[in-house]
Amino acid sequence: MSTTLKAIAGALMALAIATAPAVADTVDFSNPAFAPVGAATSIPIGAAEFCKTNRGECGPAARAVDMAILTDASWQQLIAVNDHINTIITPVTDKALYNVTEFWTYPVNQGDCEDFALEKRRQLIAMGWDASTLLMTVVRQANGEGHAVLMVRTDRGDLVLDNQDGRVLLWKDTPYQFVKRQSQADSRKWVGIDDFRAPLYTASN
Repeated sequence: MSTTLKAIAGALMALAIATAPAVADTVDFSNPAFAPVGAATSIPIGAAEFCKTNRGECGPAARAVDMAILTDASWQQLIAVNDHINTIITPVTDKALYNVTEFWTYPVNQGDCEDFALEKRRQLIAMGWDASTLLMTVVRQANGEGHAVLMVRTDRGDLVLDNQDGRVLLWKDTPYQFVKRQSQADSRKWVGIDDFRAPLYTASN
């Protein structure tokens, strides 16, 4: 791990300890380290098509886990997977690759933002992470454009794996407005996120 990533890891762990309980049984989801979940909402069209093509990977969780317990080892896994996928995949838009506006799939060596997130999710599941803690998430950038990231629900807060930033950050420390994410109970269903922060963009931007 690079010196920079080690510094990031140390800073986040220190922040997490200060902002979220260490014991999962006492976690308070009203803590701002956790993204507030709203009502059921629509599934992104790309996600819906992905689920039709990959039926075995979408559906109700057999046993939904509230959160992953973040240990030194699991933290290192998040850092390693985020860095690895961001390094080996070249960002290319769906329009350039497939001549469509939105197409969710596992990337080979190129992909759009949601493809990065899907591959990170797949690799973490292969490492033993519970799928119900690895949530595809839609956000808006400061310019109003949509973007997709992987949100990881842990006992230290909701962490974000992003192809535009090599750091693994708490959701509230990212430069995005959070819109919606997968339901932990059923990956085919989505819930809104009640982002309490001031809007980061305006219609005129």
